[in-house]
Amino acid sequence: MLNPFFFINRKYLLAAFFVIASFCSHAQTVYSITVNESINPASAEFISESIKTAEKQNAQALIIQLNTPGGLLTSTREIVTNMMDSRVPVIVYIAPSGARAGSAGVFITMASNIAAMAPGTNIGAAHPVDMQGGASGIMNEKITNDAVAFIRSIAEKRNRNEDWAEDAIRTSSSIPATEALNSNVINLMASSERELLQKVNGLEVNTAAGQVTLQTSNARITEIEMGFFQKVLSRISDPNIAYILMMLGFFGLIFELFNPGAMLPGIVGVICLILAFYTMSSLPVNYASIALIVFGFILYLLEIKIVSHGMLAIGGTASVLLGSLFLFRSTSIQQAGSLSMTVIITTTLVTFLFFVFLVGMGLKAQRRKPASGNDGLIGKTGTAMTKIGHSGKVQVLGETWNAFSEGEEIPENSEVMVTGTKGLNLQVRLNENSTAI
Repeated sequence: MLNPFFFINRKYLLAAFFVIASFCSHAQTVYSITVNESINPASAEFISESIKTAEKQNAQALIIQLNTPGGLLTSTREIVTNMMDSRVPVIVYIAPSGARAGSAGVFITMASNIAAMAPGTNIGAAHPVDMQGGASGIMNEKITNDAVAFIRSIAEKRNRNEDWAEDAIRTSSSIPATEALNSNVINLMASSERELLQKVNGLEVNTAAGQVTLQTSNARITEIEMGFFQKVLSRISDPNIAYILMMLGFFGLIFELFNPGAMLPGIVGVICLILAFYTMSSLPVNYASIALIVFGFILYLLEIKIVSHGMLAIGGTASVLLGSLFLFRSTSIQQAGSLSMTVIITTTLVTFLFFVFLVGMGLKAQRRKPASGNDGLIGKTGTAMTKIGHSGKVQVLGETWNAFSEGEEIPENSEVMVTGTKGLNLQVRLNENSTAI
């Protein structure tokens, strides 16, 4: 006879098995994100939110697959701070083959709990430059020393090669994956995320929550995608895009001023300006340069209204060009975040040609005879409906007008020509070769 406790114990064993299996499955989840762009406020927000998601779900780790030429130091500091404060291990994986971690990417890689690289990748070249691609003098020395102190503190915290980290700043040192591994810059090399998880399995890392042992041999990888608005913000965070949006915004407002009621140019212009200034709020903008650009547009507008023989247009072009060249102040930023000289020259030239076209159209319109209103009737012919002396009526272009003769009295039914206007009255004279009927 079977013992009834056998079935009871079996039921509890099955329940315990499912609970343990569920726990293990949940505990062996690894989240993965891809950062394949310059480091900017959008990517900083994306990484921060991903870390919070991994913490909330008690994930084994968060993998940041990195491929970046560099980016803003302010955004980089935000990312590094979030990584240091993370309660889950953060693994930075420079991949795929051909990828690089330049400038800001070096700081992020050094700040990770575990740093890995795929074969055929490189890391380095973190020397600070300004928005036009270079930095010099005392300001450069201050920026460089600050960046060196920052990266050495990170390397010390993560027990990585502090001397190479400093060389990456001072001499723009850049090394391939194999040399990075031998120089204690990274922890390991892996050809794929799955191989990476196999190699880090069992490693102990220190997080903000304490020491954690990774259990990733059979972990499930869950991808986290960047949100739509983060993607949009990331695209417009490029200084070149922000600059173009600002110029388009000014053009839209000018179109609206010259065509009141058109609405669409004004709406598009305001949207472009809002997006541009929102992006520039995270960039080191020189507001004196924005003032120069606005002043340049004002000079262009005055050129349309005032005959200056091109002097105002030349002054406007110089003002827009100078404002564009110095739009962003010197900062610790990689070349990928610089304002392209090609974009500056092209935009300035297009602006100049556009206003020259407007000036030409304006002058042509001034020389053209009026085509509407009372003045548009001058030179037109009509028929005298009554005798016209000091007063009378004429029909011009199918309309009846009060009229008066500029000379002798005009017989009824004669052909007349309009020679002027006085209020709502037309001044007429007898048309040559015209006879009364």
